[in-house]
Amino acid sequence: MQEEKEENLLIPRDDYLASGCHIGTKLKTKHSEKWIYRTTSYGLYVLNLLETDRRIRIAGKFLASFEPERIMVCSVRRYGRNPVRKFCEVTGATAFADRFIPGTLTNPLIDQFHEADVLLMIDPHADKQALSEAKLARIPVVSFIDTDDYLYDIDLAIPANNRGRKSLCRMLWLLARQIMRERGKIPPDGDIDLTVNDFESKISRPEPEA
Repeated sequence: MQEEKEENLLIPRDDYLASGCHIGTKLKTKHSEKWIYRTTSYGLYVLNLLETDRRIRIAGKFLASFEPERIMVCSVRRYGRNPVRKFCEVTGATAFADRFIPGTLTNPLIDQFHEADVLLMIDPHADKQALSEAKLARIPVVSFIDTDDYLYDIDLAIPANNRGRKSLCRMLWLLARQIMRERGKIPPDGDIDLTVNDFESKISRPEPEA
């Protein structure tokens, strides 16, 4: 990558790399090709961090234009749940970090119904129920996209590793910080109170049997 551009990244390039935000899968789609930087010796596709960084800025500005509680954020993946909850704690968005109940966006007769103006998703494959309902509800969708994902019905994509534990906490922390900067809640170079570690899903060990 060009060194003269790296100094303008939202975080140091090494922080992106340490979190594995750039590591994709061994599969790619026609939609993700434009963001792929290279392939590793193990056959993994590597995402262009300059594009990831650029789209975090765009997504931050876009999401900051909505009323906080009208932003729905969902992830059914285990490692996405705590990052989503912390993201919503910081930004005031509404978290759906467990099973997405059919009709949440489309059926006002169920208790789980929620009127949202925009949907932020972690994984378009795992969160496909939410994606299909957002289309029916005609609300825009922002989603993290890995190398094996498609862009169908997604309005704004952020290329990133959307399955890794460390990558997810880093990306959602970064997006939350960018939204708060765009809202003017913190200075343009300021940080939020929570750290990246606060966003990380903890791995619990089963208790030994007595």
